[in-house]
Amino acid sequence: MVVDCLYHTAMSFKKKQVVEAMKRLFVPMIFVIAFRNSLTWHLQRFWGASGNVWESTYENIAARFGEENIALYGAAVSVFIVYCLNSIIFEFVDLTGKPAILLKYKVQEDQNVPVPTKKLLKCFSVVMYNLTIINVPIFLLLHPLMKARGCSAAPEDLPTFRRVFFESMVFILAEEIGFYYMHRMMHHPYLYKRIHKIHHEWTAPVAAMAVYAHPLEHVLANMLPAILGPMIMGSHYATLCMWVAFALTVSQIQHSGYHLPFLPSPEAHDFHHLKFNYNFGAIGFLDRLHGTDSLFRKMKLHHRHLFLLSLMPASQQFPIEDKKILD
Repeated sequence: MVVDCLYHTAMSFKKKQVVEAMKRLFVPMIFVIAFRNSLTWHLQRFWGASGNVWESTYENIAARFGEENIALYGAAVSVFIVYCLNSIIFEFVDLTGKPAILLKYKVQEDQNVPVPTKKLLKCFSVVMYNLTIINVPIFLLLHPLMKARGCSAAPEDLPTFRRVFFESMVFILAEEIGFYYMHRMMHHPYLYKRIHKIHHEWTAPVAAMAVYAHPLEHVLANMLPAILGPMIMGSHYATLCMWVAFALTVSQIQHSGYHLPFLPSPEAHDFHHLKFNYNFGAIGFLDRLHGTDSLFRKMKLHHRHLFLLSLMPASQQFPIEDKKILD
């Protein structure tokens, strides 16, 4: 089944798609490399100015809880805290409709107004199971492997800014590759019916259901792609904790149903929940490579998938008169 899926995936490549996928991947990377001196100089100044704060804070945490406990439980605790904080913020808006000014940024304007309480409570119960009963043992099982890769929790081994910046680029690429193929595999009819269908109960997603999934899917498609980069790089556990917290935050934003200014666009993944068989990735270059964004790119909705640099909602910048085309 997996071999068959990979075969048809490989056969779906087209020259034009490969070129456009490479553009989507490498143009931002070239931009970052071209401006790395200026970018890293400014960020290095901030990092350097606050470096003592970060170092002293981590030293205090390590002294209070112990390096071994950080290595064993730090990532799981970071994910749990970040998930709860993000969910409280987004679900307050979903449940109360306040502040009302945010409602104009909803992607599916007529959905989850308000979000069904019973459905949300079911979501929370599944997610809490995944974040505790599943996350903690998996991180414990991976600990010997992380340790063998040279991952350290010692304060004296804290990485420099340049190291964290470089590793982050690797993390993003590794997660995209791992998530895209695991996610697409979950859409195989056999796996979708038995595992992935749970996640797609929400055709209009909300932030709280970012990791609302079957436990097996949670491990294979949520956890492992996120941990892959730090494992490859042998990253410091402080970097791992920051990365998994950041990755979960981005995932919650992409599931939030709100296309907010100065935050990542959720349009592509929201469309995935609406239409199921398109937009499997997080960044999108593998979708372009395999043509799994074809329907999305044909629609005017595609133009809304951008990083908002103004307070005008994407729905107003690119209005769609006939909403039936989304049905």
